[in-house]
Amino acid sequence: MTYAYNFNAGPGALPPEVLQEAQEELRNFHGIGASILEISHRSKPYEAIHNEAQQRIKELLTLSSDYAVLFLPGG
Repeated sequence: MTYAYNFNAGPGALPPEVLQEAQEELRNFHGIGASILEISHRSKPYEAIHNEAQQRIKELLTLSSDYAVLFLPGG
């Protein structure tokens, strides 16, 4: 399969290794037997992802613990 190169301002092409890992994780996220899209947002695997994402954003933005990170839908 040949890959197209995108030089536009929008999303760019991802390396094949990244796409392969995403494909594998989408089918069987961390060996739980289901994709992250199929598990409950109240499950422990999802909560772990959610909490890690919040923590990483706080670290990236150097936010103290008195800030909350909210994930909201929208554009």
